[in-house]
Amino acid sequence: MYPQVTVIEPTVFAEVPDELQFWDRDCFLSRDVFRGRPLGSFLEGPSFDLDGNLYVVDIAHGRIFRISESGEFDVVADYDGNPNGLKIHRDGRIFVADKTNGILEIDPENGKVSVLIGPEDIAGYKGLNDLFFASNGDLFFTDMGATGLEDASGRVFRWDTKGKLHCLLDNIPGPNGLVMDPGETQLYLAVTRINGVWRMPFRQDGSVNRVGLFAQLVGGMGPDGMAMDVEGNLSLAHFGFGAVWLFSALGLPLYKIPDPDGSLATTNVAYGGPDNRSLFITSSLSGKILRAELPTPGQPMFSGVGAKLDAQ
Repeated sequence: MYPQVTVIEPTVFAEVPDELQFWDRDCFLSRDVFRGRPLGSFLEGPSFDLDGNLYVVDIAHGRIFRISESGEFDVVADYDGNPNGLKIHRDGRIFVADKTNGILEIDPENGKVSVLIGPEDIAGYKGLNDLFFASNGDLFFTDMGATGLEDASGRVFRWDTKGKLHCLLDNIPGPNGLVMDPGETQLYLAVTRINGVWRMPFRQDGSVNRVGLFAQLVGGMGPDGMAMDVEGNLSLAHFGFGAVWLFSALGLPLYKIPDPDGSLATTNVAYGGPDNRSLFITSSLSGKILRAELPTPGQPMFSGVGAKLDAQ
């Protein structure tokens, strides 16, 4: 017996102001994905710093935005690239998975951009999409590029705190968002082109053990960014469907959060707010950040990456 799905209506937390919408600027997303449709911005990669500021990326125009608790936008960095996933380090540094440039480190004080793991460091580089830090400092990220059912060669990597790169999977048709369960015994992976979420359990030695299907979506284009709560429930943005779903740890749908404008480009999620029970959602084509209140707080993000990254 499946539970009844509860609908939660979100509110608008913030919106990209007109002066930061670059409608007349060319970008690869407009050319390659949206068939020439102008894009003033395309938000992704939400992540909070310790002061409660929300950071998001603008994939279309290579920008990093900082959004205050009152919803005001500030441009932290503007560079030549295609940022997607973003996470905040415990010392305040910003780490970005960039489709063109690899894993980047961005200084929030001056916007300086430096390359941590470049395309030349990853044989057969396709184009990075998202990233996640485990509590021990290991960095997981997806190499998605243009992979799909016709080219199921997308990959998941782990970069350990000793600076060694490990390819965990190399047969994925569109690896996208990723997050670990609270006990960090398995990794959940959004596989966009099959419209589903894979579960990657780990053995005690860190190797992958018997990857399986956790959830199969219907409609839209596929799952995108994801977040975890303290009870092991998984929230995921369903791109092309215009909603966020929250699945129980058993894989049953519990909540649906629809985009109030009917926009189909719900791309990513992050927990925040005073009690960490608010889910913030990037509605990418509308230029809005949505906010929904959930009963269970999000799993705290711990992006400490140890001595290896600190020494860079």
